[in-house]
Amino acid sequence: MRIVLSLVGLVLLNLAASGEGFGGMSYLDNGIIRIGANLDIGGAITFVAPSGSDENIINSHDWGRQVQMSFYSGPNPFTPNGKQPRESWRFLGWNPIQSGDCYGNRSRVIAHENDGKTLYIKCIPMQWPLNNEPGECTFETWIRLEGNTAHVSSRINNNRSDTTQYAARGQELPAVYTNGNYYRLFTYDGDAPYTGGPMRRITKVWDTSKGVHVEGGPWDHWYGTENWAALVRDDDFGLGVWSPGTYTFVGGFAGKPGKGGPKDGPTGYIAPVRNEILDHNIRYDYNYVLIVGKLEAIRDYVYAHAPKNPLPNYTFKQNRQGWTLRSCTDAGWPITAGLAVTLASGTPLLIGPNALWEAAQAPTIYVRAAFDTGQDTAVLAWERLEGKGGELRFPVQSDGEMRTYVVDLGAAPDYEGPCTRLSLRPIDAGREGATVRVEYIGTRRPE
Repeated sequence: MRIVLSLVGLVLLNLAASGEGFGGMSYLDNGIIRIGANLDIGGAITFVAPSGSDENIINSHDWGRQVQMSFYSGPNPFTPNGKQPRESWRFLGWNPIQSGDCYGNRSRVIAHENDGKTLYIKCIPMQWPLNNEPGECTFETWIRLEGNTAHVSSRINNNRSDTTQYAARGQELPAVYTNGNYYRLFTYDGDAPYTGGPMRRITKVWDTSKGVHVEGGPWDHWYGTENWAALVRDDDFGLGVWSPGTYTFVGGFAGKPGKGGPKDGPTGYIAPVRNEILDHNIRYDYNYVLIVGKLEAIRDYVYAHAPKNPLPNYTFKQNRQGWTLRSCTDAGWPITAGLAVTLASGTPLLIGPNALWEAAQAPTIYVRAAFDTGQDTAVLAWERLEGKGGELRFPVQSDGEMRTYVVDLGAAPDYEGPCTRLSLRPIDAGREGATVRVEYIGTRRPE
C-alpha cells in the first residue's frame, strides 16, 4: 500500500483508529470543482461541490446512497453458507456495493493514492443485503478532474468461489444520490439526439412513507438517447451524469422534494444501467463523467464530447461488448477468440447491448461466425426505438468453419427509423452438441 500526498495539501488522509486500512476523506480540487471520497466507506464519493463552496450535492443518509459502485448477479436469493439476507432486500441476490451493507458494516479500503491530480482507491466491498459479508471481489476507482467535470473509471475484480455462469443482470454504472434540494430530474429521451430538442423532466416521486412496494416500482425508467441525466435545484444548478454508450436509465426522487442535506432522508437518484454477465473471475470496467453546473451547460458538455451517430460494431476479442445470453452459455471469462456459445436447449439467443442508430445508415450487417448447429439458417433481429422491430433469416454453413456472412437488413421493409438493439438466433431450438463461435457483428466488413 502506498500513499502519495500532493504538495499543495489537497489530501486529508487519516489511518483508521483500528489500524486496519485507511480512513477519513480524500479530496481533489482543481479550483473549479471539489470532489471527496470517504475512505471509511470503501472510497465512495460523498462530496461534490464547486470549489470553495460548502454546499455538498451528494446524499449519504445511509450506506446505500453516495456515488458508488454496485453490482448484481445470481443466485437469488444469495445465501452464502446458509446466511440469510434481510427480507426486504432478499430479491437483490448477489449485490456487493462500495460503501457497506444494510446492517451498517462498512467496506474496507485496502489501497489509496492521491497526487492531487488523480485519486485512486481499492476496496473490499460488502454484500448489501447481508450482515457483515464481504464480497469475494475488489473494487477499484480512478478519479481525475477536468474543468467542471470529474472523470471516473471503475472496475470490479471478481474472485468468486461459485463458478456458475449466472444470467445477465442490470448494473448501476454508477448509482448517484443527491440531496433533497437537487430534486428536478432532466434528460433527453427523444428520437433526434444532439439536435437541441426539448429536454424532458422526470417527475416521478416515491412517497417513502408508503414503503417500498410502489405500483410500477419506486423509480422511473427511460431510454436516454443522449446518454445523460441531471438533478438540479430550482435555479437549474446541479449535477449531471454522462455515461457514454449507456442508454437505459433509472431514477427519480424519494421523499419530500425541495430541501434536505447529506444526512437527511429526501434524495434524488440517477443510475445509468447496462445488462452484463459478471463471471466468477471477471475484470469488468466502466467509465462515467460527473458534470457540475447549470442544466444547459451540462448538456453542452455532452454535446461537445459525445461521439455522434455511432453505428453498431462489436468485435469480441477481449470482452462481450455488452452482449448477453438467453437460454445458452458461453465459455466464460476471459474472452480471447470470440464468443464460444453452447446451444444445448431452449431457444438460444445472443442479445446485443442497448444502442441507437438510423436503419438507413446501417443497411448491411456483417456476421463473422462459425456455426455448428445442424441447420442451414440463422436469424438476425433488431429492435426499434418506437414500434415493433423485426428479423431476417439468412443462410449459413453449419460446418464449424469461421466465415463472414452478409445480412442485407435494408431489404426488410420493417427495418427503418431509429433502431436500438441487434440480436442473433443461431438455432431455432437448442440441441446437444450445437455451438456457435462469433468473432464480429457490425457494419464494417471484417478483414
